[in-house]
Amino acid sequence: MSSVAATFKKFPRTFWIANSMELFERWAWYGLFTVLALYLTQSTDTGALGFSQTQKGSIMGTVTAILYFLPIFTGAFADRFGYKKMLIIAFVILVAGYYLMGQFRSYTAVYATFLLVALGAAIFKPIVSATVTKTTDESTSSIGFGIFYMIVNIGGFVGPVFSSKLRHIYGWHIVFLMAASAILVNIILVLFFYKEPDRVKNTDPFFASIWKSIKNIVTALADIKLSLFLIIMIGFWTMFNQLFYTLPNFIDQWVNTEMIYNWISGFSPALASAVGTSEGNIAPEMMVNLDAGFIILFQIIVSSLVMKLKPIIGIISGIAVVSVGIGLAFATNNPFYVVAAIFIFSIGEMASSPKFTEYVGYIAPKNKEALYMGTSFLPVAVGNYLAGIFSGPVYQSISDKISLAQLEVAKQGLDIPAISKDFTQNDYMNRAAELMHTDQHGLTQILWDAYHPYQIWVLFSAIGIATIIALFLYNKFILGKMKKSL
Repeated sequence: MSSVAATFKKFPRTFWIANSMELFERWAWYGLFTVLALYLTQSTDTGALGFSQTQKGSIMGTVTAILYFLPIFTGAFADRFGYKKMLIIAFVILVAGYYLMGQFRSYTAVYATFLLVALGAAIFKPIVSATVTKTTDESTSSIGFGIFYMIVNIGGFVGPVFSSKLRHIYGWHIVFLMAASAILVNIILVLFFYKEPDRVKNTDPFFASIWKSIKNIVTALADIKLSLFLIIMIGFWTMFNQLFYTLPNFIDQWVNTEMIYNWISGFSPALASAVGTSEGNIAPEMMVNLDAGFIILFQIIVSSLVMKLKPIIGIISGIAVVSVGIGLAFATNNPFYVVAAIFIFSIGEMASSPKFTEYVGYIAPKNKEALYMGTSFLPVAVGNYLAGIFSGPVYQSISDKISLAQLEVAKQGLDIPAISKDFTQNDYMNRAAELMHTDQHGLTQILWDAYHPYQIWVLFSAIGIATIIALFLYNKFILGKMKKSL
């Protein structure tokens, strides 16, 4: 314990300020992103936007992909103009983006303001990581980044809890005010407490710095070993992101979480009230947020178990477990199975994510580790884009409850007005249930039995299985002749 305390004392104030800013930035991001799929698609009479699943997938997938791609350029901004200045700019953009996103209701305006959020986050990401790097040394970097990633998960857990509880009390607008407020805290932190870490100032012309960054990426990607590995990992991120892109919608449309609420209420009404809604159910985002909670509780245990595994074995094992978890989450409308599925998913995530970074470091030639690490965001960007497609038009055609209800209405020849500003999704579903002589639970069961929306699990798990097979073949035939054994 004394050695740990001694290590903690070595961290300068800027290290802790950087971690604090990461906490509030993740609070804001996940506080919005975990509920975003619901906000974009739920009925307008709830205060949501009533967009189609396809529109949702386009907004979330494309904008988030841009967010993970932009650090190629935004890192050069920080090196050129200074960390503190760019942090202030990033936070001003984020406050404006989060606030304005809650003020607009048209597809184009929401898309544009979410792009603002992506730009601000893309400026922030490389700066906070670089600050942690520059405020640690060989003796403190391991525990320093451990603290950093713990903070990421704490922010990612707390944000959705607050947004879930607040939106059910005050309405959807509070989610955006909460996110903007969290970033306002960061503006105070950077203005009054953040000290620019020692760094070599980049005096190259700005566009020369951008071009240099691009050339570095191209140089790294010229290595076929790296390029193939990154392409394969696109499959993992496409599957992984369904947790945020699609599962909230699936739970909202098909899973009766009243069962869990009633079970909790049976032994602790106070706990049920704390985690549930006033309607007597568990909000979809609270279910999804179990993933972050499980990571906070079990990451150290899982990391210790997989620590001695070869990186490729850790990655393949983790993706296999994630594939099982994501498949089970979509294969049932039983909320207890969904909770179990999210737990399984989180175990796979905890096992595979650290090994991914380790594996990229293994592939990298000596003294080119940082260059290769800089490419690791590319499969994340492409995976987010593809996740938007699977969560958008693919989900809409296979599993979207509104779309399937419209098919059933047409099949039965029922006369119901089209969904519009004056006739909402909820109006449509209530009229459909009335004409089919049932209630909403009955209508859900009719559609579940007739159209099998759960079949989408096969597609999501198949992406994971294909990724596993590709990794196995890659390791065997591409890296098999390398002297080092994985």
